[in-house]
Amino acid sequence: MDYETLLVTIADKVATVTLNRPDLRNAFNEQAIAELALVFDELGRSDTVRAIVLAANGPSFCAGADLNWMKKMAGYSHDENLADAMRLADMLRTIYLCPKPVVARVQGDCYAGGMGLVAACDIVVAAEQVGFCLSEVKLGLIPATISPYVIKAMGEQAARRYFTTAERFDAKEAHRIGFAHEVVAHEALDATVAGIVKALVNNSPHAVKQAKTLVREVVGQPVDDALLADTAGRIAAIRASLEGREGVASFLEKRKPTWIN
Repeated sequence: MDYETLLVTIADKVATVTLNRPDLRNAFNEQAIAELALVFDELGRSDTVRAIVLAANGPSFCAGADLNWMKKMAGYSHDENLADAMRLADMLRTIYLCPKPVVARVQGDCYAGGMGLVAACDIVVAAEQVGFCLSEVKLGLIPATISPYVIKAMGEQAARRYFTTAERFDAKEAHRIGFAHEVVAHEALDATVAGIVKALVNNSPHAVKQAKTLVREVVGQPVDDALLADTAGRIAAIRASLEGREGVASFLEKRKPTWIN
């Protein structure tokens, strides 16, 4: 399928979704939001894809909302604004809940809604010159729709500061507060992402999917009898699964598991 705002390639079990509006700093509008939701839904259901890289063309990763789109929103009614915001919320949730692990390759500045895109991913690799900014309050707005993902990624205390000050911060700070997993020189970006993706595709696809779900569903839960029963049930089920049995057998037999080929 051809997209107006994205480039999508698949090779060696890895899909790369590239934001492709470089002249507009990859800011998103209705079309970009719809296409991102569609492609992540399709890739999440693909049997040939084991990992997804979210990347961008041009000097910026994503500047947030497109100015022309924002002008249109200024004339919307409350109900129209609500429907529009829900489309963005649904797109971010589609990325966050994607069954496949998603790696953000952040090569350039990432502002406002762009930070929501990155926060919805599982692993974030940023070039060391990248700047981040939650700039909404400068415009009299708030980062509401992206907040569930950004707060999870950077933590409540960091969010208190950057949501309210709209300060620009660098990749080193993003790493310090936990928003970025890796910060590397720009020339090392591709190799770093490739190394992470290789690790992902060499693991059991079923186990990776279940591990991603495990983190999402266990975090914040009280360590009580219900949680103990839930986690015991999960390990019992995956031990009995086809890939669980194959993984143990391949380890004992000192051979590669069948999902590596």
